[in-house]
Amino acid sequence: MKRVLVTGANGFIGRHAIPLLIDKKFEVHCVDIKLPKEMNSAVRWHQVDLMDSWSLMNLMLDIKPTHLLHFAWFATPGEYWTSIENIRWVEGSLHLLRAFQKSGGQRIVMAGTCAEYDWRYGYCSEYITPLVPLTLYGTCKNALQHILKDFSQVTGLSSAWGRIFFLYGPYENPNRLVSSVILNLLKNKTAPCSHGNQIRDFLYVEDVASAFVSLLESDVCGTVNIASGLPVALKDVINLIADQLNKESLVELGTIPVPESDPPMLIGDTRRLSNEIAWSPRYNLEIGIKQTIQWWKAQISKDKN
Repeated sequence: MKRVLVTGANGFIGRHAIPLLIDKKFEVHCVDIKLPKEMNSAVRWHQVDLMDSWSLMNLMLDIKPTHLLHFAWFATPGEYWTSIENIRWVEGSLHLLRAFQKSGGQRIVMAGTCAEYDWRYGYCSEYITPLVPLTLYGTCKNALQHILKDFSQVTGLSSAWGRIFFLYGPYENPNRLVSSVILNLLKNKTAPCSHGNQIRDFLYVEDVASAFVSLLESDVCGTVNIASGLPVALKDVINLIADQLNKESLVELGTIPVPESDPPMLIGDTRRLSNEIAWSPRYNLEIGIKQTIQWWKAQISKDKN
């Protein structure tokens, strides 16, 4: 029996991974400090604070998961880059790692970030691009990645690290770029944006979740970029949203200044993801944006009722 424990299962990526894991015949256990209002009967939920090492160890001994998918982290927009909560999440993640290994766990996949890379290089390869994070968030994720790798070598644990680039989709925080533009335009408000010339690598959240599940099921170890590998200018993403909503006149490019540290280009090398895991995305940008718009329309309608 494949038994997986998912942390942050009520979060942006975790909630999309759950049905995929069920389809893959995993016995799915989800842990979060706050349980969802609606719970899938095919999933067993556990309300545990991952910072409580005693409760965490007891949970591991009770469940004895064979697999672990770790998404939980502090991710409040505008705060997570520099928050000291990142330090606490390194500590909590290390408790999680030790408890999983002690309880007989076999395969663990943790979520990393493209913020671990040296952004001056633009094109980010797992094997070539230097790891020189500019923020406390990136530093903490990168430190955990190194510890996971060395811990796995010492203990024989099978592990992988998925480095996420730029994602969007249903349940995204409304203050992030794609969701904020959609919400402003749906409410007939202007959408102030930067010049939008920055080149980025976007992947729909359901595809992100799918890539992680495929990585978990594989025997691939080490770091794997979770990205599309396709460059797109932010202004093209913004204009695609406006075009689908027929509200191009409400977009205000160039009204928000771009920080000096903002790199002109960030794209992920996806050869490991495609060649070694044999994974490819289901959604292109146009369809992903369309799905996201429909989801936000439904949320607004629900709120009105």
